[in-house]
Amino acid sequence: MPIIAYFGPRGTFTEQAARTFDARAELVPHTTIPDAVDALRAGGADLACVPVENSVEGAVSATMDALAVGEPVVAVAEHVLPIRFSVLTRPGTTAADVRTVASHPHALAQVRAWLAATLPGATQVAATSTAAAAVGVGEGRYDAAVTAPVAADHYPLAALAEDVADEPDAVTRFLLLARPGTLPEPTGADRTSVFAVVSHRPGELAAMLSELSLRGVNLSRIESRPLRNRFGEYRFYLDFDGHVAEQRVGDALAALHRRSQLVRFLGSYPKADRSTAAAVPAANTDADYAESTGWLAGLRKGEHA
Repeated sequence: MPIIAYFGPRGTFTEQAARTFDARAELVPHTTIPDAVDALRAGGADLACVPVENSVEGAVSATMDALAVGEPVVAVAEHVLPIRFSVLTRPGTTAADVRTVASHPHALAQVRAWLAATLPGATQVAATSTAAAAVGVGEGRYDAAVTAPVAADHYPLAALAEDVADEPDAVTRFLLLARPGTLPEPTGADRTSVFAVVSHRPGELAAMLSELSLRGVNLSRIESRPLRNRFGEYRFYLDFDGHVAEQRVGDALAALHRRSQLVRFLGSYPKADRSTAAAVPAANTDADYAESTGWLAGLRKGEHA
C-alpha cells in the first residue's frame, strides 16, 4: 500500500485531491507543504500531494519554493479540483454568533464577497490551512472556519453554510510528486514542468522562451520567484505542452540547459483534463527530427552533400 504525504491536517482540499490519485493509498498529513515534500525526499512516503496553483489566487509559492530547494522530486500526475467551501461552526452556533472566522488566506480571498454579505461583522483570521481553522473552531479559538467539505468528515462541527464560493468555477491544481525514477509514459496529452535561472542580462528571458517557440512547444504557464540570496534575480517556472520523450520537447530542454545558469526538470505527466496540445507545427514532429538527424549523419559520413 503506497503512502502519500499531503499538506494537512486532515480535512484539507489537498486530502480530497490525494484521494483521487490512489484509493488504496495510506494518506499521511503534514503541517506544511515543505514538510510533506521533505517526507517524500527522506523516504517516509512514496508520494506527496501538494497544491500548485489556484485559478483565483494564482501560484502557491510554498510549493514552488519547496520544489526548488533540496533533493529533486518530479511530478508524475496532476488533478484539478473544483473549489467549493463549507463554513463550519460548533453545533448550535448561528450566523449572529460568529465574531471570528478563520481559514487559509487563499480560502478567505475566494469567499470575500460571501463573508461581507453573510458575516459582515466577523473578523477574518489567517490560519495555516483550512483544516487548521476547523481545529481552531473545535478548540474554541474561532467561531467559524471556511473549509474543504471533507473537513466535516473529521471534525465534530456543524455546517453553517455549504457550497460557498464567490467564483463558482474556481479550481485548484494539485501535483502528485515522486522521487526521480521511471517517468510516466507519454499519452499525447501531457505537460512538462521545469524551472530555470537565466543570466541577469538584457534579453535572456526572451531568448530562453524562444527556444520553446522555435520548436513549436506551447508554453501554458510562467511564474517567477525571487532567488533569496540574489536580490533582483529570479527563478522562472515553466509549464508547457508535451513530454520529455518527444524529440521537440527534449531538444528544447537541452537548449534551455545550454543557455541557462540552472535548469531543474520537475516532471512530464498526463494533463488532468487530457486535452491534447495544438497540432505540432511542420518540421517539429518526431519524424521530422529523425529524418533530419539521419540526413546530418549522412553528411558527416560523406554519403551525400
